[in-house]
Amino acid sequence: MRPKTLSDIVGQRHFLNDHFKNLLRGDQWSGLIFWGPPGTGKTTLASVIAETTNRRFVSSSAVTAGVKEFREILENSSNQRRMGQPAWVLFIDEVHRLNKAQQDVLLPYIENGGIRFIGATTENPSFEINNAICSRCVVFNLQPLSQAELREILERAAKDSPNVAPEVLEAIAAVSIGDARRALTLFEHLALAFGDNPIGLAEFEKVAHSQSLYYDKKSESHYDTISAFIKSVRGSDPDAAVYYLARMLKGGEDPKFIARRLVILASEDVGNANPMALVLATNAFYAVHAVGMPEARIILSQATTYLACCEKSNKSYEAIEAAYGVVEKTGALQVPMALRNAVTKQMKDWGYGKDYKYAHNSSNAWVPMGFLPEELKEKRFYKPSPRGTEKRFQEFLKERGKSDS
Repeated sequence: MRPKTLSDIVGQRHFLNDHFKNLLRGDQWSGLIFWGPPGTGKTTLASVIAETTNRRFVSSSAVTAGVKEFREILENSSNQRRMGQPAWVLFIDEVHRLNKAQQDVLLPYIENGGIRFIGATTENPSFEINNAICSRCVVFNLQPLSQAELREILERAAKDSPNVAPEVLEAIAAVSIGDARRALTLFEHLALAFGDNPIGLAEFEKVAHSQSLYYDKKSESHYDTISAFIKSVRGSDPDAAVYYLARMLKGGEDPKFIARRLVILASEDVGNANPMALVLATNAFYAVHAVGMPEARIILSQATTYLACCEKSNKSYEAIEAAYGVVEKTGALQVPMALRNAVTKQMKDWGYGKDYKYAHNSSNAWVPMGFLPEELKEKRFYKPSPRGTEKRFQEFLKERGKSDS
């Protein structure tokens, strides 16, 4: 089913245009990097370029090939170029799996034209591929295919399979999350499982459960999904939050990792607007640890929806960040003498603890007194929000001369 020409490729219309065709036709490019999720056409594009170029095309994988193999290809291509022949095209699949030293081997050959390079990666090139290589390549970001685009690919595959109901193709496209390879694999699985027998939604359901979501816990997908999850809770959207929670859990994410992030969020983003948030999140972490999957999903859902529906405040986070900044600038300022502990008589004679007023001796358990070092006596770090429990904190501090100004 792999296309042979650019016009046969489904999707990626945002760059598969006349400019891209002119780039290939001009044959002046030194390197191309195709970056995108699995099944979006990276290897297909490389194979189409192989069909259209008059250069020798060598395909390799960063998983199976080593530096020795790459050096041999690079030297042979350079020798051909010195003899007046076109440099070869080297395609490396999963190029992000090459370490920095291995990537450095490619650089001089790309620079001097000894090789034409095409790399395919599911990871962000900015993080995983040397800047020197990226700067000499044109990077194209491939997007997940739409459901309509997947349906088009499946209809091509189903031309010789009239026993597959149209609604099955729609169902396959819906569960394939933009991945053409996944869609075609599921279609093939159905065809092999049921042969010439009619294939409807009932047959589809029997095999679809074996398909797992793409969620590499070491990839950018991992970081994108947890980021969307946290930002949805912070943004008080429980529906989006539980959606991303389900994505992570179905993809095999460690539920304790999610629970730990909720504990942090409870303090960082809810804080004292609802002090119970940290209590619930911490208990949820221990419950998840004790119960495990699949029931842990229920506990995580409760904690997630509770935190999403809480009043939000990041004032505790801002307070410690501000205090950190002051400490870094001012160092260890002198603790006021009244706050020092007079452990010995001599220390008491020196003034340790002098003029300290015990708060509980006052009727409302508060006495007007300065506790910060003299240089910081007017400094405010914690400024409660006017939301939830912190609204009461704001009034409490105002009564004691701690204004927001």
